[in-house]
Amino acid sequence: MLGLTHGQNRLVPYDPTWPLLFEEERLRLELALDGVFEAIEHYGSTAVPGLTAKPILDILIGVAPLQRWQECHDPLLALGYDYAAHAGVPGHHIFGHGKDRSERTHLVHVVEFCGPSWVSNLAFRDALRTQPELRAAYLAAKQNAMAGAPENRPRYNELKQGFIDAAKKALNV
Repeated sequence: MLGLTHGQNRLVPYDPTWPLLFEEERLRLELALDGVFEAIEHYGSTAVPGLTAKPILDILIGVAPLQRWQECHDPLLALGYDYAAHAGVPGHHIFGHGKDRSERTHLVHVVEFCGPSWVSNLAFRDALRTQPELRAAYLAAKQNAMAGAPENRPRYNELKQGFIDAAKKALNV
């Protein structure tokens, strides 16, 4: 089951339907953004089989050049996404979707295709998929972050960011 309401933060066991839900959403996004994007990828913990995750699908949409993100704005709004203008992630234009504005089931990050965020996020995802030791260490970092921020998603993200940065550095991305 997907979705977290605002002010709620929890990790759930991996759900094997997440890749299928991503594929359904990818098809909707492809139709809505035809000719605008270079690629659409499932990333984040829900894209890693077996990994405990927040039940929100993270989706990376690559555009080139990054200024083309603006061409995604209206089609994403038409699909029911809202634009998080002040999300504070450099190089990311973030759109959220849920049953209503009080809940998030999907987060779309529009980034520069093959740019630093694109490359590093996909490399981290792929490493988590293939390296059980990294996956176990990341799960521990996530659990510690959740213990430190049980009701605060931005703080949870801050608390696990050091692990992510170190892992990406070790991957040379």
